[in-house]
Amino acid sequence: MVKVSQRRLFMRQESDRPVDWRRRMSDNIAYALLVYTALQIFVTMGALKAEGMSLLPYLALVILVAAIIPACRRFERRWNRLNDEQAADPALASYYRRDRLALWLLAIGLPFALTAVFKALALLFT
Repeated sequence: MVKVSQRRLFMRQESDRPVDWRRRMSDNIAYALLVYTALQIFVTMGALKAEGMSLLPYLALVILVAAIIPACRRFERRWNRLNDEQAADPALASYYRRDRLALWLLAIGLPFALTAVFKALALLFT
């Protein structure tokens, strides 16, 4: 167990380690997929199940899964192409922030956007 007085030693060692943008993006993708899945289950499926028993919730699931996987693979491929030297380059911080923002907007916004679309479609056809 690390004592409070020793904590600074470990913190310095971690901060001396170079940033690996590949690993950071991979971690963000994993967390974004977890959030996306939770939103998909609780927001989209809950909202569409309330409309009645139809195939619409299952269609929403297929569309949501089909939409998020290629986008996440695109982010992953872009950052995994970097070699070790490029992965530690601090000049890539702005690109990392841009991609991280796009990833999280997609992961959080897509379930809500599709829920709105499917609810509108349900209103039109009922």
